[in-house]
Amino acid sequence: MGFDGFVMRAIVHELQPLVGGRVTKIYQPSETDVILLVRAHGENHRLFLSASHTIPRIYQVQEQLSNPPEPPLFCMVLRKHLEGGLIAGIGQMGLDRVCWLDIRSRNELGDWGIKRLVLEVMGKHSNLILIDLESQRILEAIHHVPAALSQYRQVLPGRTYTPPPPQEKAVPWEMDRESFFAAIDWNRGKLEKQLVERYFGIGPTLAREILHRAGLPTRDNVWHAFSEIINQLKRHHYEPTVINGEKDDFHVIPLHSLDGKKKTCPTVSQCLESFYKEQAQKERIRQQAHDLKNWLENEMKKNLKKMEKLRATLEEAKQAEDFRLFGELVTANLHRIQPGDTELIAENFYEESMPQIRVPLDPALSPSENAQAYFKKYNKAKNSLRMARQQLELAEEENRYFETILAQLALASARELEEIREELIEQGYLRSRKTVRKKRKTEPPRPQQFRSSEGFEILVGKNNRQNDYLTGKLANRNDTWLHAKDIPGSHVVIRGQHFTEQTLKEAALLAAWFSKAQRSSQVPVDYTLIRHVHKPSGAKPGFVIYEKQKTIYVTPTEEALEPLLKTQHQA
Repeated sequence: MGFDGFVMRAIVHELQPLVGGRVTKIYQPSETDVILLVRAHGENHRLFLSASHTIPRIYQVQEQLSNPPEPPLFCMVLRKHLEGGLIAGIGQMGLDRVCWLDIRSRNELGDWGIKRLVLEVMGKHSNLILIDLESQRILEAIHHVPAALSQYRQVLPGRTYTPPPPQEKAVPWEMDRESFFAAIDWNRGKLEKQLVERYFGIGPTLAREILHRAGLPTRDNVWHAFSEIINQLKRHHYEPTVINGEKDDFHVIPLHSLDGKKKTCPTVSQCLESFYKEQAQKERIRQQAHDLKNWLENEMKKNLKKMEKLRATLEEAKQAEDFRLFGELVTANLHRIQPGDTELIAENFYEESMPQIRVPLDPALSPSENAQAYFKKYNKAKNSLRMARQQLELAEEENRYFETILAQLALASARELEEIREELIEQGYLRSRKTVRKKRKTEPPRPQQFRSSEGFEILVGKNNRQNDYLTGKLANRNDTWLHAKDIPGSHVVIRGQHFTEQTLKEAALLAAWFSKAQRSSQVPVDYTLIRHVHKPSGAKPGFVIYEKQKTIYVTPTEEALEPLLKTQHQA
């Protein structure tokens, strides 16, 4: 993406009017994001800083983000040292993606001092660090980096702050024509990579734009495009642009190297907020889905281990019939057993092929006590056999349920993820969040709605709540119900009757697409009328049984589904 050193330079330049402003409030809406509310020139400004490992960034935001009920530790430290302070300066470390805010505030003794809040935009090593400027001591960091993670640079409270390691690069506007030619290995090729490696502030997006404007990559053409763009950026002449196309991107200059819908923004902050709003939403969904996926996979692993032990128990419990036989043989031969005997050789009247059988005896027990001991073992083994079978069935059923949830996570929206989480809470698998909220009226689930090429409405449940609501309440008894055969997936319903094979095929494509077999070919999809679909009493959410079904085979592809997906909206 386009967040390089020049974008950082542009945003730092744009934030200069905040110098002299007062930090009135500090919030931390998520683990990696912080918002400073700054009062400057009679207006409130929301300065957003993110040390996310995937999309780190800084800009002013217009949108008000929700906050957790209790501020995290890092937020409380920021409030202690920065709230009420005046912004004394905003700067950048060279042309690196590292910027800082110096904030002048009073300490516990009432003395004035300057604290520096440093944002390091460095991919998975991104961080937000509060330091005491005079002593260079780290007060707190949003991500702690112990010696186990980095020998060169530890980021821990009490440590001296060490800037990121310096890079051997040149400042672009200090290059003249000859030194530019000398810095590039023209025989090596890969000019885009060389521009990124050789010069501060230039990222892949900017390097690609330079080469695109150069046209034929001759030395003079590349130098002309390079110097033209760098001089524009040096003079702070910005045209923040967002590209939405096959590849989404942005920069503070127009991007001619990418095709797609171009949007020019009045400020760098608006450009970044416009681009990252959707990216951040996708990242939040991805992270929430990732957390749930990890939890589900761990629970399934536990169940698999449990099932392995239960199967071993079943094998052991098969000896129950032997214990019963031994008990009966001892009882039938009490008169033959003498005190102190260690075994009984008796006729096996149950098995003609085995006329005699050896029965071990405990010499410390009387003959009748030996018989009772065997009957006791028999009853114990029989009970454990019954319990093990029940537990095994429950574990297998639970894993099938978890597989269904895993399939639903892959295509879930933020709302659908929340419905899945609520379902798991209701089923007793997850604890409810401790957030105290006013009771609100529960909204009914809203399955996804599609329109077939013949105009018939097709409804798709994206999670178990939607599936149960769609199949059990929303659909009519003469509507057609579809589901991928023996595969975790969505319930699909065609509303109405008298549709042709084309609508049936399109609905089957949706059933296959919204299932675990999304990328498979020749996926079997069962279909029947709603009146033949039933939910057993006490069954897990989303589980049904059905009869009188037929099967159609389809291969779901994006090309085949494109007309249908364009009609998608919530029912």
